[in-house]
Amino acid sequence: MRNATVVAYRLARHGYGTPERPIAVIAAGEFWPGDTLRPAVEDLLGADAIISELHWHDARPLSAEAAAARVCFGEVRDVAQAVTDSSSGRGLAAAGFAQDIAIAIATGHDTSRVVHLLSGGAFTAAR
Repeated sequence: MRNATVVAYRLARHGYGTPERPIAVIAAGEFWPGDTLRPAVEDLLGADAIISELHWHDARPLSAEAAAARVCFGEVRDVAQAVTDSSSGRGLAAAGFAQDIAIAIATGHDTSRVVHLLSGGAFTAAR
């Protein structure tokens, strides 16, 4: 979510999001104690934000799942409150990271203009 617009712009500029160059946007989630996977609202909303921006850049066609995610993102009026109220937000607060939600580290929309790419097992800023 922190860099949704620049990520979508970069993908669209390189021709992704078309039938010839489809993409998948995946909300990562997190692990519960005991190593079971659970969705994380902040990851879901981040994926939704990228999908919304891709749609604005005419990425077509959207799968049914992507279209539903786009609608979900548009319906959340207060991202910080949604994350605060979620299981993952309560987990962040219990781990001492409530301030990360309050100052928008975990919930900021377009607060970063940097796109990171995975290369050689590490993330680096795209050029």
